[in-house]
Amino acid sequence: MIQLRCIKCNKKYPPEKRIYTCQCSGVLEVEIDLGEVSIDKDRLRRRKFGVWRYRELLPINKESKIITLGEGGTPLYKAETLGRKIGVKNLYIKNEGANPTGSFKDRGMTIGVTKALEFGATIVGCASTGNTSASLAAYAAKAQIKCLVLLPSGKIALGKLAQAILHGAKVIGIKGNFDTALKLVREASEELNIYLLNSINPWRLEGQKTEAFEIADQLDFQPPDRVVLPVGNCGNISAIWKGFKELKIVGLIDSLPIMTGIQAKGASPVVKAFKQGREDITPVEKPETIASAIRIGAPVNALKALRALKESGGIAESVSDDEILNAQKMIACLEGIGVEPASASSIAGLIKLLEAGEIDRDERIVCITTGHALKDPEIIFKEYERPIEIEPRLDKLKEVIKW
Repeated sequence: MIQLRCIKCNKKYPPEKRIYTCQCSGVLEVEIDLGEVSIDKDRLRRRKFGVWRYRELLPINKESKIITLGEGGTPLYKAETLGRKIGVKNLYIKNEGANPTGSFKDRGMTIGVTKALEFGATIVGCASTGNTSASLAAYAAKAQIKCLVLLPSGKIALGKLAQAILHGAKVIGIKGNFDTALKLVREASEELNIYLLNSINPWRLEGQKTEAFEIADQLDFQPPDRVVLPVGNCGNISAIWKGFKELKIVGLIDSLPIMTGIQAKGASPVVKAFKQGREDITPVEKPETIASAIRIGAPVNALKALRALKESGGIAESVSDDEILNAQKMIACLEGIGVEPASASSIAGLIKLLEAGEIDRDERIVCITTGHALKDPEIIFKEYERPIEIEPRLDKLKEVIKW
C-alpha cells in the first residue's frame, strides 16, 4: 500500500490524488507499506547499478510509463589523498555529477516524470536555480511532453541554462530570486494544469532517496557513520535520511548514519534554525552566495530537513564562499573530481566541523557532491588562474614553468 501523509498534521491522502501540499499547507511525504516489500541483497546484486535497481522500494504503479536516462549508479570514491590532507582516515565522495545531466536531480526526475505520465500530464514545470531545470528539460524531452522552466533572471550558471535550452524547455527569466520563481510556478501549476516537479513534489524525492540505497550498497550494506551534503531547498537531505530508514526497516542495514547539512552563509536559514533549536525557519529575503545551486532563502522542505537532522543526531553548519572555493579546488587537485561550488560545500563544511572538534576524525564519512564542475564554468574562469599565453618557443616555455 502507498499513501501520502502530511508531516505537519498527519492527514493522509490516496496516491492517485494529484496534490503537492496538505490542506494545512504542510509538506507531504510518500509512505510505502514496507511490510509488504520483499527485497534481499542477492536479488539486488543480480541487477545493474542505478535508480531502478531498487524497484521494490519505489512507488511506481505502471512500469510501462517509466522514463529513464540510466540515472544513478554514480561512483563512490575512497578519497585517500584528501582524507590525509584534512585528517580523516575513512573519507568517501559520492559523486552525483556523474548522472546523465550532471547532477543528483536526475534521480528525482526519473520518478517525477514517470509519475507525471501516470497522472496523464502533458506539461511539466519547475522553478530552478539551474540543475532542476536542466534535469527536468532532459526527462521531459525523453517523455516527449512540454516543459516550462522559470529562472531568476541573471542568476543562473550558463552551463545549466544551456542544458535547459538545448533540451527544448520553454525557459523564462523572472525578475526576482528563486523563491519568487517558485511562488509563480506553483500558481501556474494550478491555473494552467502544469505538473509541478520542484522538490515540494513528494514523488520526486522518492528518486533522490536512492542515493542512500547506493551508498549502503556500495559499502556492502555497512552504512557510513556520517553523511555530509549541501542543503538548498532541503529535499535531498530529507530524502536520503528517509532512504536509510527504509533500508533499516526492510532489514538490509543494521544502523543509521548521522546526517550533516551544509549551507552557504549567505543562504543559511536551516542552519540558523537548527542552532537556535527552532522547528521552522525564518526565510532569508535576499540570499546571496557564489554557490548558485543552494542560493535559496525559503526552502520548502525545511521542516523535513530539520526533522532529519534531529532524528539522526546530526549537525548543520554554514560556510563562506571562500571556504567553498578552497574546498572545490582541493577536491579537484587532490582527487581529480570536478564539482560545482555548491557541491564543494559538503567538504568545506566537513573541514570546518573537524577543526571545531564537532566530528570525530575516526568516523567513516561520506560527502556527497551534487553537481559537475562544468555546470558553472564561469566561476572557474573568474576565481582560478587563467591560461598563460607565450610565443611558441622553448625558452619562453621554460620561463613560465615554475614547478
